[in-house]
Amino acid sequence: MDVNEVLLPGVGLRYEFVNHEGDRIGVVAQRSGAFEVVVYPRDDPDEAQAVLRLTGEEADALAEILGAPRIAERFADLTREVPGLDAERVEVGTGSPCAGRPLGETRARTRTGASIVAVVRGEDVIASPGPAQHLHVGDVLVVIGTREGITGVQRIIQG
Repeated sequence: MDVNEVLLPGVGLRYEFVNHEGDRIGVVAQRSGAFEVVVYPRDDPDEAQAVLRLTGEEADALAEILGAPRIAERFADLTREVPGLDAERVEVGTGSPCAGRPLGETRARTRTGASIVAVVRGEDVIASPGPAQHLHVGDVLVVIGTREGITGVQRIIQG
């Protein structure tokens, strides 16, 4: 599926695609952190009709619901396409110094260059976890980066 990205100066970014019924769907990611899902009528492709207005938190929840089951699969695909980029799962074990602490305190990305792109907690997936997200024993972190960066995250998380 082709997704077009359009810069909206002073507003943010708009992502557009055509769905299976031929409707043009847009998602406007505003600089304020809010999101709008819009549909363009077939007879007037320049006039968008807002369908949903979401806060950043609401957009994150919707993204989790819609995309969580495929996140790890898509990152695995990405790592096959980009030489030098790997994806790995890192478990927060019983003896982890990070258990019960916010993700941001690990400073994993700053220290290693690798990114924690999701936290899998039982059946739930927390996509794009923020620095305030607390880590729990048994959490599985989806990490993207170089092999060295991922190894660095493993050392931080596993102690």
